[in-house]
Amino acid sequence: MKNVIRGIVALSVLAGAVTLSAQTADEIINKHVAAIGGKEAIGKVKSLSMETSVQVMGNDAPSSTVIVDGVGYKTETDFNGSKIIQCYNDKGGWNVNPMAGAADPTPMTDDEYKAGQDQIHVGGALYDYAAKGNKIELVSKDAGTYKIKVTAKDNSESTYVIDGTTYYVKSVMAKGQMQGQSVDVTTTFSDYRKTELGYVIPYAMDIDLGGQFSLSISVKKVEFNKTIDPAIFAMPKAAAPAAAPGKGL
Repeated sequence: MKNVIRGIVALSVLAGAVTLSAQTADEIINKHVAAIGGKEAIGKVKSLSMETSVQVMGNDAPSSTVIVDGVGYKTETDFNGSKIIQCYNDKGGWNVNPMAGAADPTPMTDDEYKAGQDQIHVGGALYDYAAKGNKIELVSKDAGTYKIKVTAKDNSESTYVIDGTTYYVKSVMAKGQMQGQSVDVTTTFSDYRKTELGYVIPYAMDIDLGGQFSLSISVKKVEFNKTIDPAIFAMPKAAAPAAAPGKGL
């Protein structure tokens, strides 16, 4: 009897392994899209506004994020009296970071832009990936997860780890910049919740920049389809320097 039970258990484990390994990248992504609400729910989201809190270096900084699908992504964080801005649009990106000596809007480098350009799309890089010009490849499957490599049309690469049970994205790894050096940026997602439109999003994110720097983001409030002026994603001109005493008109 013990041998029979062991055989049944072994067959069950084998069957689970076969189920996990037999799926193609497209099948996995289709299940992921279904898990986060499906095309109908995602298609309802034209804009997304979030109030968040960023925990960094022992401080809790209020932050806000605005996304207009396919148009732009902008996040603003108030940190110790300084406003830090990160913005992407469909052409490029720009930053404002007084703490790094960039008080005026500064264009992103190509590597910085490539690392975050997918954020302008509701649903992320996996949703409707072919229409975005992305290519996908299932690179491994282990411990109940799948790893899918996404190659964008500009040849930048990122690796998505998808949970084999929920089909939510557990983490994304891509190349980024930290103090002028290339680092592996890993974003881990958790606390997924279904919103009023049926679209499921993570309410907690942990970002690690190559072990040199890390921060955590928690979502406090989400609003959909507010009217947002696309002009907010354009890089503003730097403020003109103040005229020296006696030099004014």
